[in-house]
Amino acid sequence: MKRYSIITKKNKREIVLLRGSGCRWRRCTFCDYHLDCGSSENENFILNKKVLSKVQGIYGKLEVINSGSFCDLDKKTMEMIRRVCAERSIRTVHFECHWLHRKEVPEIKKYFQDIGVDVKIKTGVETFDIGYRENIMKKGFGNASPEKIAEYADEVCLLFGLKGQTADSMRNDIETGLKFFDRVCVNIMTPNSTPIKPDNGVIKEFKINIAPNHIGNDRVDILLENTDFGVGAENAED
Repeated sequence: MKRYSIITKKNKREIVLLRGSGCRWRRCTFCDYHLDCGSSENENFILNKKVLSKVQGIYGKLEVINSGSFCDLDKKTMEMIRRVCAERSIRTVHFECHWLHRKEVPEIKKYFQDIGVDVKIKTGVETFDIGYRENIMKKGFGNASPEKIAEYADEVCLLFGLKGQTADSMRNDIETGLKFFDRVCVNIMTPNSTPIKPDNGVIKEFKINIAPNHIGNDRVDILLENTDFGVGAENAED
């Protein structure tokens, strides 16, 4: 599993995949990402320290992802992230956060703003169709509207390539994301250990009729071919 990479195209940044206690929601029907977790904070920190030691600060931006939210990372890992940002002139750090933990966002923003680092929060809303999001995906956002989600999140991830999605629904998701958030990251469903499988027809529809309209938009990241790390293989470095 790749845990460090450099994104050299849109939104240039370094990105690390760290390990924490794991997602506390763990009910999303399509996701087995939460399996990347550890019960020992010390063992997690040893791994995370090795990964964070690779960060160079070359673009002044760092994205930190893990199989859950930033609050699932141990205290020593968070302290090291803060120290790495300070020592390597990183001015923006991106973290992931589930709706469950939205009230913890102000605290982490202050934790980094105290050293002059701006925190951006990304959340995996997957779709703004509430019925599909909650009844099919089981995301755990309730009836939260885009406006409400935007009160704590700066960026959103969308997931396309599932049965029942259409060109209209995917187009609306991207347009809604751009209206209320700074950035939109589109992920394409890939096979994993869950019963939910990619719908090749939906994926083809996206590639032909939706993706071309946003490829040139600097605010839209489109990950057509994901690796286990979650970034385009052409950008990945061990």
